[in-house]
Amino acid sequence: MSIVVEHDKRRREILEKALDAFMDDGFEDVTFQKIADRCGITRTTLYIYFKNKKDIFNFSIKQLLAGLEHDITEVGSDETLNSVDKLSLMLIKVIDKLEENRRLLTVIMNYLLYLAKGSHDPDYRVRRRTIRLRHILATILIEGIKKGEIAKVNIKDADNLLYGLVETAAFRLVILKQTAVDDLKRTVVMAVRQLAAVPGTASK
Repeated sequence: MSIVVEHDKRRREILEKALDAFMDDGFEDVTFQKIADRCGITRTTLYIYFKNKKDIFNFSIKQLLAGLEHDITEVGSDETLNSVDKLSLMLIKVIDKLEENRRLLTVIMNYLLYLAKGSHDPDYRVRRRTIRLRHILATILIEGIKKGEIAKVNIKDADNLLYGLVETAAFRLVILKQTAVDDLKRTVVMAVRQLAAVPGTASK
């Protein structure tokens, strides 16, 4: 096994152990030493892979968002789908990814609550991290309006609606601890279909 592959494998193992620590103790109370102890390594060895606990946390988020972006970009480039179906499938894939990463999502929620206690703006942090997701959704909305597949709507308002569905899914998965993600998916599809243009009324 190459050094790079072994290094990446070790980083993923550390991320899993760190998530356990964040889940048990909360982001605020976890120390770099606690993470090292969970991994069965020294803090000096942990420094080889990450600078501090925030670096570990941020790397986890980057991986989640990179996976999300890959999945929805793939849907967006599928020429066999119309714009409404693309948006529906994109949001379904987002829900699947959030459900798959429920533990990380729980830690993120706890971290945002931690930020809210201080002078930080959690809303700004989230929007900065998810700007690419919002941009991709807006691009499909614009594409759909131009093709006459989506009704002429305010792009910003419609984008906020779609992003709001993502936030709702995250809230239900983490705070309400719902396990029936199929219900969430049906709700998302129903909401997206409301954006579909009525035949003969949308501009071509």
